[in-house]
Amino acid sequence: MSAAIPILTTPRLILRPLDLTDVDAVQALFPRWEIVRFLGTQVPWPYPADGALTFIRDIALPAMQRGTGWHWSIRPKAAPEQLIGAINVSDKLDDNRGFWLDPAWQGQGLMSEASSAVNDYWFETLERQATPLDVRGFAWPTRSVLCERHACTHSTADRGDRALA
Repeated sequence: MSAAIPILTTPRLILRPLDLTDVDAVQALFPRWEIVRFLGTQVPWPYPADGALTFIRDIALPAMQRGTGWHWSIRPKAAPEQLIGAINVSDKLDDNRGFWLDPAWQGQGLMSEASSAVNDYWFETLERQATPLDVRGFAWPTRSVLCERHACTHSTADRGDRALA
């Protein structure tokens, strides 16, 4: 299914293409208000008992097969069997980046690391154009790093406006 989507690695992470074997781990971690509150309104709340299955089976995998969406699970290299979050990019206008991370793993720069690997894949491998980056969900240290690496200004990051990644 996702054979064309590669495994990406960073110094501390493995980004593995999302698949149906990830359903249980996603369902166990994802339905938490501290995660869902930063996501779009299309994510139902309360999150249904079959939410992860429905998302992966009916949304993520078909987009991956069509070549319009690229979805990865986020895993620490030290424990590659442990899913700690997910990240994706897609061809959807104004909705082409999404991510979440288990709060227990936040505050370590892991999402910046994952985002950098996915950005490299988007721009260098897929040769896509700039994507809007909504920095409102990032803590300030992450906003600062993203803006430094991707040419948005700190004033834009402070206001939470959309900037080019």
